[in-house]
Amino acid sequence: MFAILKTGGKQYKVTSGDVVKVEKLAANQGQIVQFNEILMISGKETVIGSPLVEGAAVQAEVLDQIRGAKVINFVKRRRKHSSKRTKGHRQYLTLVKVTNIIETGGDKSGVAAAINGSGFIPTPKIEKVVTATAVIKKSASSSKSVLKTEKVLEVEAAPKETKKPKITKKSNSSEAKKSSVGKKAGDSKKTTEAKKTTKSSAKSKKVK
Repeated sequence: MFAILKTGGKQYKVTSGDVVKVEKLAANQGQIVQFNEILMISGKETVIGSPLVEGAAVQAEVLDQIRGAKVINFVKRRRKHSSKRTKGHRQYLTLVKVTNIIETGGDKSGVAAAINGSGFIPTPKIEKVVTATAVIKKSASSSKSVLKTEKVLEVEAAPKETKKPKITKKSNSSEAKKSSVGKKAGDSKKTTEAKKTTKSSAKSKKVK
């Protein structure tokens, strides 16, 4: 037994238990939806609709909201323009599993109709529950950090020791050098004074 249904502007041939990708439906994961646009149904008898089969329906369960494969659209203008444009697109799809094919009385089943659109409610996210152990661990870590900061402050507040300047002793070699320089200066002064005296005595003799 199979049926041909229409949804999202496309036609699908389905049997019970088939998993089909259809255009995005406004339904949540795990919800049961019903396709009412049935073009043909084949069971005990084959019935072709004009355009739809009255009372026929296909029920399916929503497995997931997915996206299709990426399609790349590349446009290039030739000759004098040299312009290029690349766009990517992924179509929004809904994955459904066919659970039941109804030949008659589908309009009185009371199941929500499958409507295309993006008005579905996303699945709720599971919130993390904070346990008492986690709270204790956090408090212990915070107390450790406070102790560390106090220790650092104590170290910074401690007075710094003043270093006394070191007195460097002059070496004997430097003293010997200075004494030798002083002796040479004294000898040079004595020689200049002796020269002056000799010149003055010579001048006095000439005058006589």
